Amino acid sequence: MISDPIHRRLRDSLYQDAMLLADEARAYFDDALRREAFDLDPLARVQTSCESLKVTTRLLHVVAWLLHWRAVDAGEIAPLELRLPARGLGSSPACSKEALALMPERARELAAASLDLHRRAVMLDEAAEAIGPGPARLIQERLAREF
Repeated sequence: MISDPIHRRLRDSLYQDAMLLADEARAYFDDALRREAFDLDPLARVQTSCESLKVTTRLLHVVAWLLHWRAVDAGEIAPLELRLPARGLGSSPACSKEALALMPERARELAAASLDLHRRAVMLDEAAEAIGPGPARLIQERLAREF
């Protein structure tokens, strides 16, 4: 795991996108969807509720992962701690194509946007893992552990 300036800027941009999308999703699912749900049949209402929970879960996983990276960047936790399952990027619950087809258009758009956001976070996570720390960083971390 490494936190270089390029990945930091990419994570900062992703954090802004995640917070904007979380705010949009909250506003839509709290207000607009409640009004639109009256027009849906009961099964579609339940499926839409389930999919909205998946969107929320996806967004929370990404935000939590980004906040852990911010803690690494601030020196509050060691980069190696991001390898712990509790600090890693959570999985993205799959969308049901059948449920998506029954949902209002804006709900489908938010589901797709949350999937894209999570995919971008996975790419950043894999890139940070692939780069890994250089020899100097490994020596610094070893010295920090031993002294």
